[in-house]
Amino acid sequence: MYRYRLRHGLPLGCSELMFNLPIGLRAKVAVLSLFLLCLPWLGYQYVWEMEKYLRLGQEKTLEGTTQALATALHERPRLFDSQASFLTQVEQGRDLYAYPLAGPIQLDGKLGDWQPYRHRALHYGEDYQIYKRDQATPLAIDFTHMVGKYAGYLYGFFEVTDPQVIYRGKNSLSIDRNDHIAIATLAPDGQFRRYIIATTKDGWISAFELPEDPALTTPVTPEVKIQGKWLKTAKGYNVELRIPLSMVGSKLGFAIYDVNNRNTRQLDAIVGTSAIDDVNKLGTVLVPSPEIESIIKGMAHNSSRIWVVDKHGRVLAKSGDIHSDNSVWSRSTIENEGKSSWDRFKQQYLYPLYYKILTTPPKDFVDSLQDSTVLQGSHISKALQGKQGSTWRLTPDSKAVVLAAASPIWIDDKVMGVVIAEETTHGIRTLRNKALEKLFNVILTIMSMGTLALFFFASNISSRIRKLRDEAEEAIDNQGRIKKSIQGSKVRDEIGDLSRSFASIVSRLGQYTHYLENMSSRLSHELRTPVAVVRSSLEHLSLQTLNPDSRKYVDRAQEGVNRLNMILSNMSEATRLEESLTHAEKSLFPLDKVVSGCMQGYQLTYPSQRFNTDIEPQTILVEGVPEYIAQLMDKLIANALEFSHADSAIEVSLVVQSKSALLTVANYGTPLPENMSEQIFESMVSVRAQKAQDKPHLGLGLYIARLISLFHKGKISAQNRVNDQGAVSGVEIVIQLPISKEKPV
Repeated sequence: MYRYRLRHGLPLGCSELMFNLPIGLRAKVAVLSLFLLCLPWLGYQYVWEMEKYLRLGQEKTLEGTTQALATALHERPRLFDSQASFLTQVEQGRDLYAYPLAGPIQLDGKLGDWQPYRHRALHYGEDYQIYKRDQATPLAIDFTHMVGKYAGYLYGFFEVTDPQVIYRGKNSLSIDRNDHIAIATLAPDGQFRRYIIATTKDGWISAFELPEDPALTTPVTPEVKIQGKWLKTAKGYNVELRIPLSMVGSKLGFAIYDVNNRNTRQLDAIVGTSAIDDVNKLGTVLVPSPEIESIIKGMAHNSSRIWVVDKHGRVLAKSGDIHSDNSVWSRSTIENEGKSSWDRFKQQYLYPLYYKILTTPPKDFVDSLQDSTVLQGSHISKALQGKQGSTWRLTPDSKAVVLAAASPIWIDDKVMGVVIAEETTHGIRTLRNKALEKLFNVILTIMSMGTLALFFFASNISSRIRKLRDEAEEAIDNQGRIKKSIQGSKVRDEIGDLSRSFASIVSRLGQYTHYLENMSSRLSHELRTPVAVVRSSLEHLSLQTLNPDSRKYVDRAQEGVNRLNMILSNMSEATRLEESLTHAEKSLFPLDKVVSGCMQGYQLTYPSQRFNTDIEPQTILVEGVPEYIAQLMDKLIANALEFSHADSAIEVSLVVQSKSALLTVANYGTPLPENMSEQIFESMVSVRAQKAQDKPHLGLGLYIARLISLFHKGKISAQNRVNDQGAVSGVEIVIQLPISKEKPV
């Protein structure tokens, strides 16, 4: 089937292609064992499915955490600022956010402590202009500002750009006819309070409380609780201040008053966060709730990060850190691995190989929301609609995946805020890696043991097959003769059955071959007696007086008896030669002289035949019997004479090549038939034409030549000759005999 498909150009199947590849049985079994690699792939797919279910479980667990925390904050309106959190809309710059500070701010006016937070500061310019005396004059003042919260104080800074800084006069009772900062707030007690910060020089600020009525600027009362530092700069001045949170309510506004004429001290412009002359115009300030922080503080001991935001997404409280890795998922992967040799082997060799495929969860990923004050996302939007939501996001450096879940906080059937919990998938990835490590260890062990078992099994089978092949090759020589028997295997399997079958076949072939080899001698022995009787009877008849017709028949019978006698002689010649070869004694003799002497005799015996000889002019010593070499030459020359064309020369050469003597006898004539180059050296094989012949031929000449060549440890071969035009022109027989290195005695 394979040859049919290949011959007709049909595609081969995988099994056909595999089993017809020129590779050994062990290699094929090794290739087939590669299918065991499907096991780790299937295991990896299983663990991947398990990871997806673990992620789903983590998502549901995190949603349960947010729901539990949201339940603790339901229907507690005092936890939310009544003005800031209940606004329908938040305006950036007008509505302030007090960012949590890592530590207290040193009030020196240099703004050095604000550097980690400067990216959160807002710039106030023309868009926040409240008043300008001359509309045609460009606004000359602007400032950068932010507020923060730490340990019961509200900190703030103002980086003011003002080309002309006008201080308050030292003896002036007025505090508003100069550059100053105005502060207005709705205090926690519900009173509208205003303050002015005006100073006579750089240094500690002077703060004054104004009357509640916005139309009045006197009398003023010094306010020592407001502290800070005023520092003049190249482009204006800096102000750092702090106000106790007990003085600040849910509404707050700041305004910078600019005076540029030292003489007239007219007010030129006002730029601020909001108008401060009316409590309803004030912006809001959101200060992270310490009460909410205390409620969620317990979550700081796990790997979840908890946020509480108002309905505008502004952070009210935060707890925890997602960089820590002590969640239930990661704790479940902790193993008390020993220090055994197997553990050390896994750590040094297996795990580095596994983690070329697996990834270790990093701890130094970038968290873009670490210091966020406003959170947004689909999960928050869904929670603000009254439903639980969750989302997955990739960190900016693509090193970690963060799961975020959100639940709404209800107050009077309204969503007033959202609880958000975040976790990385590091725990699940670690759990997956541990599962894959164990899986790979088991699969690697199974694959190694399975591959070794298959390899040894294939090796055993292939060795038995090779042994059977070697025994078969040793049992029969190149001429098809049985040299030795095959010992049948005692193993009860298919190969054992094949071995026993081969042994039986070789045994039967040996018996048949022995019968054929001895048939000629038996025939010769059995036929000699009746031939002798016939010969003697014909001799007696020939002595009597016979008429011409009878004499003719007697002569023909006598001729037939002579031919039978010659046939018997030829048949017994091979048998006698085989027997004599077994007892012949070898000696060193010059092969070149034997061949030269034979060729000289042939020139005399066949004067009409041309012989071309090419014998190297050196002594070629061969171990053997020179008489047998002469007999070998007789058979080869007789064969060449019989098959040569008339008037063609017989070429005989003797050369030395690779420590061997090559004796070649070539003739121009009838070529060898196809596939007969080996069979012509068999007993009773002849390629002569079936026609009347003068002499009987049994095909024993080249058989005897082969026996003599083997006796001298040589080889004999026949092949057709090819002329210069590429056509077959005759036959040449080559005998290769080993040259002896010993010197004759």
